[in-house]
Amino acid sequence: MSSAVGEQTRTQEAESNWLLPMSVLIIGTFMSVLDGSIVNVGVPKIQAELSAAADDVEWIVTGFTLALGVAVPLTGWLGDRLGGSRLYVYALLGFAFTSALCGLAWDLNSLIAFRVLQAFPGGIMPVVAMTLVYQIVPPHKLGAAMGIYGVGVSVAPGIGPLLGGYFVEYLDWRMIFFINVPICLFGAVAAQMVFPRYRPTSWPRFDLWGFVTIAYGLFAVLLATAEGNDWGWDGYRIRILFVSALISFALFVVIELESDNPLINLRVFKSWTYTAAVLLISIVLVALTAMLYFAPQFLQVVQGKQAFEAGLILAPAALMLLLVNPLTQKLFATFGARIPIALGFAIMAYGMSLMATATPDTTRLTMIFWTGIVNLGAGLIFMPVFSGGLIEIPPEITSSATGMINVAQRTAASIAVALFGSLSASASAQLMLDRGSLLSGGAQALPEVTEAAAHGVAGMGGMYQTLSRAVLTQTYGNGYYLVSFLCLAGSVIALTMKSSKPVPGAVVHVEM
Repeated sequence: MSSAVGEQTRTQEAESNWLLPMSVLIIGTFMSVLDGSIVNVGVPKIQAELSAAADDVEWIVTGFTLALGVAVPLTGWLGDRLGGSRLYVYALLGFAFTSALCGLAWDLNSLIAFRVLQAFPGGIMPVVAMTLVYQIVPPHKLGAAMGIYGVGVSVAPGIGPLLGGYFVEYLDWRMIFFINVPICLFGAVAAQMVFPRYRPTSWPRFDLWGFVTIAYGLFAVLLATAEGNDWGWDGYRIRILFVSALISFALFVVIELESDNPLINLRVFKSWTYTAAVLLISIVLVALTAMLYFAPQFLQVVQGKQAFEAGLILAPAALMLLLVNPLTQKLFATFGARIPIALGFAIMAYGMSLMATATPDTTRLTMIFWTGIVNLGAGLIFMPVFSGGLIEIPPEITSSATGMINVAQRTAASIAVALFGSLSASASAQLMLDRGSLLSGGAQALPEVTEAAAHGVAGMGGMYQTLSRAVLTQTYGNGYYLVSFLCLAGSVIALTMKSSKPVPGAVVHVEM
């Protein structure tokens, strides 16, 4: 009788005390995701101050991305060895320390090296945080919890350009890194205070070959997409990277299915609902990354706005993700995961198609409205896709399931940046070549040439700037159309999922 009362007491405590640990978990997730978008804003200023070449400075982002591909698969094993709560604290402290090193970098090579180190705690934090969510939160509260968790995942990329723009324009680019230090230290202290202290009960053997194969596969894919435009997509180096990555992934699957202690338990993919969730999370991250990649460039390069002003235009869209959260929870509780996800992707597709029609004269309010529509759709997706995708996964393999989701998130976002960057560069070059060739025809091809030539160098320079803005606008528009079709595919995939709903009254699992 006393044991039953004790179990009921522990369950009631877990029911009432999950909000505070959940809030602490958001800190690490928020800072990790924020770092990607905030650093992108500062790259031009870093290039100027460190006197770096454009190709070299890109490794500030590329090096971080490649290291993530190595760090993320380690998280499940480290969590088993150290315990989830302890690993989370170590990751926060590591992120604070490596961020300080980045801020103190004395040249480009040291900054790139410190960014590689920063990727390891940065990649671990969101993976272990999601695992802890499923250990701390009662199953029938997961809908609300994942809505809160979605704040860190989805709002941070919207705030990044605003903060980064302010630091770069009014303070110093090093603040982009130094801002992480006090917040992560606070998060580590808070986590140490509110998380239960559980020691791991087992010491699983490290799956070395599983780690080598998935780490190399991710590294090769990310490197190929990052360097495809410079090395040539048809070049032998890119082909070797893609082929070797496929072989490495195939070996990883064979090794993991035969291993007694797999690095990632691939049997999670027996559930189509989970598999669909991984695909959908990848699609929504690709879509949001594309918007956050193209929109700041459009606002600054085409429309001539400063970094902070561009951030102000994009910031209201992040607020939409918060405002739509209560509606998302109600839709999820009523219809399950399938309907809100499909609806969210349809709305995102519509918003992306609107952004594809932008012109150099598009107003600020119009851009705010369009980005708000995109984030309205994203807000309907995040919580149901996380909760609905993992609701069928047994507790003992939750770590593997959340690990794969985070691998998919990180990989999709990283590939999106590299791929859309390469495609936009090559498309812009081709469009500029095609339109520029018309200039050789003179007045017969473009009557505007005669008028511009009449004003001398200034007239031809103005015409060239107009042509450049038109080419960039069309390039971004083509990218948005591509993402719009991808979102429509996501809507179709969502309709194939089971309409999983939160399970009331389920037993809570609290093991760390």
